[in-house]
Amino acid sequence: MRTGIWQLAKRNRRSTASDLSRQLSSATGTTVSRQTLYRRLGLYARRPVRCVPLTATHCRLRLAWSREHALWTPQQWSCVMFSDESRFSLQSDSRRTFIWRAPGTRYHQENTIERHRYDGAGWLVWGGIILGSRTDLHVQSVPMTGHIYRDVILEQHVRLFRGAMGAEFLFMDENARPHRANIVDECLQSEDITCMDWPAYLPDLNPIEHVWDMLGRRIAARQPPLTCLPELRRAFLDEWCNIPQDQIDNLILSMPRRCKACIASSGRQI
Repeated sequence: MRTGIWQLAKRNRRSTASDLSRQLSSATGTTVSRQTLYRRLGLYARRPVRCVPLTATHCRLRLAWSREHALWTPQQWSCVMFSDESRFSLQSDSRRTFIWRAPGTRYHQENTIERHRYDGAGWLVWGGIILGSRTDLHVQSVPMTGHIYRDVILEQHVRLFRGAMGAEFLFMDENARPHRANIVDECLQSEDITCMDWPAYLPDLNPIEHVWDMLGRRIAARQPPLTCLPELRRAFLDEWCNIPQDQIDNLILSMPRRCKACIASSGRQI
């Protein structure tokens, strides 16, 4: 019976336990409970991972970066500001969809959804986190440009932390095209802001990705549900401030573990 259940689950990974029970009963005449299905399958209902595909070069660069930083001390990580921008919309992204997957197969191709862009009306948000603090959240409706990145992100946010922390300050960003514009490089040099080396396609090592997840969950839990973009913007600003700093600090202090996990996976997603 276990083989039959496995085949049913793998044929349609989005089937619910009730669906599988009905299909099994129809095919074999055997009735099983949902609990028996969970026990016999050895599979778990989880959200599919949303990620971008990695090439061999990406894996090699990710592995090299992780090896270089795996032994960094908490003091060294405390000097790094992790930053990122993310797009949120009122439109559902189907994160309530679950799939069946076996332990240790989180990033297997059949358990992932490739995603390069986000659709629907919404806001682009930018934030920076550092041990013990964070920037204000910047929210905008238009795509990021080199001029906005220089005039708003660097001048109004990052520069203040560089001034407070001194030469030890390291700024991490995700190497998006606007971040590497000539006017941005000139600003970084004039403000003496040192950027951390960061390979392409390394979001699973960036702790702020988990902060975006926290923020999204807080927004989704709001009652009554948000119905318009101005409400969504106000909610972002409120909830960003409400995320406990100790949770952010724990994410930053998990960097050695993340690096070791990337090394163990030979540079693949962790």
